[in-house]
Amino acid sequence: MPNLESIYEKLKSILNKDNRYSIYAYQFVFEALSFTAKSLGKDSNSPRDEDRHIAGQQLLVGIQKYALQQYGYMTYVVFSLWGVKKDIDFGEIVFNLVENGLMGKTETDSREDFRGICDFKTVFDDDFKFENKFNIVMECDSAGKVKIK
Repeated sequence: MPNLESIYEKLKSILNKDNRYSIYAYQFVFEALSFTAKSLGKDSNSPRDEDRHIAGQQLLVGIQKYALQQYGYMTYVVFSLWGVKKDIDFGEIVFNLVENGLMGKTETDSREDFRGICDFKTVFDDDFKFENKFNIVMECDSAGKVKIK
């Protein structure tokens, strides 16, 4: 396992080569990976790949769940601020980490594993529902007047 200084240097190198995404997006991917591994019962210390491996689609589902837990209704905005606009952006982030020795992959893993899994606007904005009795729904009429439903 690389030490923190080594990880930081590798992250700086990634950001110098590819500045599309905030360093916070990379930190979030590490946290979401840990969250996903735990929720799937994966053993990160196992010598067997199948005991440790998390597929791209599984990670993306974990990213969605972890993001909603951490940021709730603001997830879509937070991701946008980090430069993450589509699901494939997480594939780019993961493979930037893989290519710099900060994550592993199997022969069958690819960036494309992250494409077309979910539409962030739909999942984190349009379909978002608060989980309590104060779920206020508003809409604008053609004149721009806001009304509460």
